[in-house]
Amino acid sequence: MRSQASRPRRPGGLCGLKRRLLPKGRRVMHPMLQRLDDLGAHLATRGDVLALLGLGSAGTEHDRMDEHSDLDFFVVVDDDAKDRYLSDIDWLAAAHPVAYSFANDRNGRKALFADGVFAEYAIFTVDELARLPFTGARIVWQRADVSPGLADYGPSPSVPPFDTVEFHLNEALTNLYVGLHRELRGERLAAARFIQTYAVDRVIALLNLTTPAGHRRDPFEASRRVEQAYPPDVLPLSVMVPGYEHNWAAARFTFDWLCREFAVNPIIATAIGQLLDRRALSETAPHC
Repeated sequence: MRSQASRPRRPGGLCGLKRRLLPKGRRVMHPMLQRLDDLGAHLATRGDVLALLGLGSAGTEHDRMDEHSDLDFFVVVDDDAKDRYLSDIDWLAAAHPVAYSFANDRNGRKALFADGVFAEYAIFTVDELARLPFTGARIVWQRADVSPGLADYGPSPSVPPFDTVEFHLNEALTNLYVGLHRELRGERLAAARFIQTYAVDRVIALLNLTTPAGHRRDPFEASRRVEQAYPPDVLPLSVMVPGYEHNWAAARFTFDWLCREFAVNPIIATAIGQLLDRRALSETAPHC
């Protein structure tokens, strides 16, 4: 039997809570937010660090942190210190022992603490931070001589140049068209990506454009929290993304959904319908 002690575990006690009030009204910080505070306290003792910024659920939206969250953060350092903080993790382990770590980007690393907290972080200089699009950052700690507003240094995430219903609709349709050809060629995995990922990404974009925002949308990843935003009767993901063996059914359903919800160009509709008919010649080709 495998030893339970060998497994990294999440911090105990308040794991899974956001914040809760104690009987006397004193607030207790989520253990993973406390981890960032502990890290900030250590970085404050090092003269080559300017600031620690929390992002994502460790940023300004920290109320949504739960037991499945990870720690996303930036460490802002002096110009000549970046390489040291990328290659050495002694500063990270000062907050808690690190069980696993690797460089996943030229600016940062991923790490698993010994207690099961997963972190993804990047090291930047002030000049680099000023050129980096990011949003929702929270200053966990910063050096006293650093200018205020560091969390707002970077430009806002850019809006896609063709963020329109026409663009996303036709991208979704052509994703289905290309995906069906991949399926007919026997490239099932490639087909699944076009039909069940790329096309569905465009469906989500269409809903975001045509539906009032009912949740906090992620500017970098539209699929985040999408289940909270759109119930199955609005976005039937279980039918649009049924899995590797079901590209044909997924393509037909998503195609029918697009035709029902939007005005589809009849030329591309006919082309997709003809491909679907090659799977079931006895059926009538779908038309919008």
